[in-house]
Amino acid sequence: MKKVEQLWRLVRESHEQPMLGTSRPVKLVNRDELGVTFIGHSSFLLQIDGHNLLIDPVFSKRLVVLRRQRRPGVLVEELPPIDAVLLTHAHMDHLDMASLRRVIRATRKLTGHAPEVVVPRGVEDLVERLGFSQVHRLEWWESIPLQGLKITMTPCKHWGARMFRDTHRGYGGYVIEGARQSVYHSGDTAYFDGFREIGRQLKPDVALLPIGAYFPDSYRSVHTSPEEAVRGFIEVGAEQMVPMHYGTFRLGREPMDEPLKRLATEAARLGIKDRIKVLEEGETMHLCPAVRIP
Repeated sequence: MKKVEQLWRLVRESHEQPMLGTSRPVKLVNRDELGVTFIGHSSFLLQIDGHNLLIDPVFSKRLVVLRRQRRPGVLVEELPPIDAVLLTHAHMDHLDMASLRRVIRATRKLTGHAPEVVVPRGVEDLVERLGFSQVHRLEWWESIPLQGLKITMTPCKHWGARMFRDTHRGYGGYVIEGARQSVYHSGDTAYFDGFREIGRQLKPDVALLPIGAYFPDSYRSVHTSPEEAVRGFIEVGAEQMVPMHYGTFRLGREPMDEPLKRLATEAARLGIKDRIKVLEEGETMHLCPAVRIP
C-alpha cells in the first residue's frame, strides 16, 4: 500500500507544473568527430564514425500516467536517419513502444529501411514485432560488430522486469567503440565495483552516467547519487562525463533541481569541473579525436 501511495503522489505531482523546455535542431558533426546529443532523461543521439545511434529514446509526453516535466530536446521528425537503437532495459522510461515506432517510421521515410536494435537478453520479445530490420540480443560482456562499430554490453546494478513478475529480463549498459572514440552509457545503475572493471577492459572516452532518483536512500540500491556517479566516472577513467537520468520524470523524492547542484559541488570538491559537461536538452557535445574537448 505504501508503494502505491508513493506512486500516486509522483503521478499527481507530475501534472502540477507546466512542461518546460524547448526542442532544437540536431547539430550534425563531421565523420571523424563524436557527437553526443542529450534528448532528455537517459535518451541520447550518438553520431560516431558517420553512424547515428539512439540510446533509450523516449519522446512521449507520458509514461502511462506519469507525465514528463521537460520536453524532448529533439523532435523525432528532425532526427537524421537512425542506423541502430540501443535499449538498456525494459523499464518504461527507457523502452517506450510509441517512441520506438515513431523512430522506425521516420527512418523508413528517409531511407526506405528500418534501423537495427540491440537489447539485453530476455527483452527481444518486446521489440521483435515493432519493425526493426534486425534484433540483436546481448548479455554482460558480450560484443557484436554493428555497421563498423563494436557494441559491448556492460554490467550494472539494477533490475529488468517490465511488469514486476517478468524477472527473466536482462539489463545493462553499453560501450560503443568507433575507430577514433568510444562512449559508455551505464543504463540505470547503483554504484558498484564494476565501474573500475569496465574502465580497465574497455577504456571509454565519454561516460554517460545517471545522477537522479536516489532519495529516499533505499532507492540507491538501484540508482546512483550524484556523488556516487562521480566516483563511478573516476573509476571508469573516461575523459568526459555527461550526466543523465534527472529532471525529466519525477522518479525520486529529491527536489528536481538538486541532482545538478550536488553534482557541481562534488566536481568542484574534486577539482574536475572541466571534465563534466552538463548538456541542455537538444544540446550536442562534440569531441575531436586529436584534442578530446567538447
